[in-house]
Amino acid sequence: MQARFDHITLSALSVCTGPETRTLDDDAGLYADSPGQLERMRSMVGIDRRHVAPRGVTTLDLCEAAARNLLSAAEIDPGTIDAVLCVTQTPDHWQPCNANLLHGRLALPKTAAAFDVNQGCSGWVYGLYLAAAMLEAGGARRVLLLAGDTVTHCIHPRDRATVPLFGDAGSAALVERSGEATPAWFALHSDGTGHGAIKVPAGGFRQPSGPDTCVESTAEDGSVRTPESLFMSGIEVFNFTLREEPGAVRELLAFAGAEAEDVDAFVFHQANPFILKNLAKRLRLPEEKVPMDTARRFGNQSSASVPAALAHDLGRILARERRRVLCSGFGVGLSWASCLLDIGPAPHIRIFQYQL
Repeated sequence: MQARFDHITLSALSVCTGPETRTLDDDAGLYADSPGQLERMRSMVGIDRRHVAPRGVTTLDLCEAAARNLLSAAEIDPGTIDAVLCVTQTPDHWQPCNANLLHGRLALPKTAAAFDVNQGCSGWVYGLYLAAAMLEAGGARRVLLLAGDTVTHCIHPRDRATVPLFGDAGSAALVERSGEATPAWFALHSDGTGHGAIKVPAGGFRQPSGPDTCVESTAEDGSVRTPESLFMSGIEVFNFTLREEPGAVRELLAFAGAEAEDVDAFVFHQANPFILKNLAKRLRLPEEKVPMDTARRFGNQSSASVPAALAHDLGRILARERRRVLCSGFGVGLSWASCLLDIGPAPHIRIFQYQL
């Protein structure tokens, strides 16, 4: 589906990463019997380090820290927030949702709506779309969009294929109704037939947790998992990305009546630099227009990766100047979503590490 909104602006952004920093060398023990596999991971994937959250630090904690930083630095009265949306696939509880918990922690008014969106790597764009729709409908003037995941809590510690890839983070974005014409274009896509490419098979109501879901198995590459662990087929995700993302970006540009040359930055989901370089090549984009350093420094942060890249790679520029940015997320679902909008000047854009 496609949509255009004419009066929204992203006026502040804060991202909080996991408190612990790990490098690929810290995980060398995973590859003790296959050092060549470690070096292939280092050279091909391109993730140098990642910020992770230990047990006891949740998505809720990271998003709350990001939100408090944003509200304080941008001098926003919590009483003026009309809605809080939380995009996550790693909530604190099945019930109630993270948005309601954060509503209470942040002392937001009872007139504010609060709800979660169960979405992963494309989730920030989906959340931004929902925030824009609420603002454009006239029922809200300020929406607090939170997006984050602690995916590392879903990964088996001996899964060679995924442990070195993922980081944890929570983000908070203030999305407001603008008095001036500030058009934003969106295109959202899904392909549920590919849901098996990225999945936690057990732990829900289809396959509840039990003795059988805790049994470990070893894959051909030496990765150990249980049915309650995250499974990701790297090759399927890579093929899906290069099959769908370039066309989706071209589709959005055509919908907006824009050319690639009109866009200052293409901020993709920070899966890893290898995928990002291939996307830039397929779309014939100069690499300087495709931020990749967030992936190298923080790992794949799921729903928080696009706002993290905005803050880390473009924050200093967006704090001073307006830029036309195309944001695009892709992954679990399978799902992919893109938006084209102007951002900045937004004086408060920050990324920081959670303090224990």
